[in-house]
Amino acid sequence: MKRRFFAEFFGTFGLVFAGTGAIVINHGSNGAITHVGVALTFGLIVLAMIYAFGDVGGAHLNPTVTTAFAFSGRFPWREVPVYIAAQLSGAVAASGLLRVLFPSDAKLGATLPAGSAMQSLILEIVLTFLLMLVILSVSAGSKEKGITAGIAIGAVVGLDAMFAGPVCGASMNPARSMAPAIMSGHLDALWVYLGGPTLGALLAVPACCVVQKPGCCAPAGTGETC
Repeated sequence: MKRRFFAEFFGTFGLVFAGTGAIVINHGSNGAITHVGVALTFGLIVLAMIYAFGDVGGAHLNPTVTTAFAFSGRFPWREVPVYIAAQLSGAVAASGLLRVLFPSDAKLGATLPAGSAMQSLILEIVLTFLLMLVILSVSAGSKEKGITAGIAIGAVVGLDAMFAGPVCGASMNPARSMAPAIMSGHLDALWVYLGGPTLGALLAVPACCVVQKPGCCAPAGTGETC
């Protein structure tokens, strides 16, 4: 359990430090990285962290992924608090370091709606739904299977960030949104990035049961398979 805790801590630290760090540096360098570069950074860091830590604890890197795996019956509920604690602490550590490195940046890569909160909420639900559906489809239990799983998951993260990032931030991850929001004080829209990804990830579980072979998931609290 200790190894899995630190795998999630360092994996989520890497995700938030590189991803939101790219946003901060892009802002401070007058767009030198570009929006496409930021999206690619998120996709590539997710890919790298999956290959680094996927065989240790699954490299969830995201509280909604851990919760959805537990809801699907692929992950024990008793370990959910430990994973989420590791993810949140890793994310906060990354944002804290970015605050030290870039004290003049006002947002630290926080996700904020460009339009209405409802628009961003719906986008976050759909984006996380698609991401979690892919994760469930390329994973065995709560861990990735095969050498292409990291590529598939990283590609979805990068794709979602590429087209939806300018509107909602394409968070899909409460830890990624919570840490810079806390460190920068931009908490008004945080509920969008807590509720949207959580609902989207949970909706992906029954959707996976519809398209995958019987027994892919076991509904939480039962011994049955879908």
